[in-house]
Amino acid sequence: MSSRVRLWVFLVGAAGFAALFAAACFDLPAFGTVPHPYGARAMHAALSHHTANVIASVNFDLRAFDTLGEETILFSAVIGTVVLLRQARDEHRKDPEPATIHPPVRRFALLTLPLALLVGLYVIAHGQISPGGGFQGGVVTATALHLLYIAADYRALERVRPLTLYEIGEAAGEAAYVITGFAAVLAGSAFLTNVLPFGTLATLSSGGTAMVLNAAVGLEVTSGIVVLLARFLDQAVEIEEPGEDDGNPRHTGGSGGSGGSGGNGDDER
Repeated sequence: MSSRVRLWVFLVGAAGFAALFAAACFDLPAFGTVPHPYGARAMHAALSHHTANVIASVNFDLRAFDTLGEETILFSAVIGTVVLLRQARDEHRKDPEPATIHPPVRRFALLTLPLALLVGLYVIAHGQISPGGGFQGGVVTATALHLLYIAADYRALERVRPLTLYEIGEAAGEAAYVITGFAAVLAGSAFLTNVLPFGTLATLSSGGTAMVLNAAVGLEVTSGIVVLLARFLDQAVEIEEPGEDDGNPRHTGGSGGSGGSGGNGDDER
């Protein structure tokens, strides 16, 4: 496709988007309208299903099918990364050398790690009650594990990060979301309809299906981010490829964090 054709495709698409966007904006309620019709409907739906966090009600109840698409985007991105960054035939792994960690950095990371993990799990568990949810808590939980990379070294991170389990966890989170949707169909309702008991408002067991879908997203996002970061870190720290000129192994990346050996940029953790 030539640049001229691409330009025309973009212009046609942009014009269509601009027309639809303008039509939607002109059809919005007047500024300052009380009560706002969309907000009132969302609030009523959340309270009727005993979901204290209205945003969670929108994500996992009113538009649960859209959220499945968002979760699937991450799922597909992780699969693509695993395929693209897989070890090539002419590459080999080299165990990273221990790095020197400054004591203040080590102490800070070790103190922060359990706190960050606790915050991440709390945000996931209370997604239907308070601000947060599976997406936000999953990112916090996954990145919290990598504080061990800063506090110790890459080998310590690998010991608490069995990738096979996290790959299974990512698939299980995606599958749990879809299975929950089909369970509603078997119960005689539409796909992803909230059919479970709503429980008591503002408790961990409230929200019906929203609680289950939030947990499934938390599992998928946590596992997916761990696998995603693992593939990038493997490329930067462990995997070596042949040199371009002399045929000797050349390291493809340096260490992250606060320590490492100096030299020609081939630092390892």
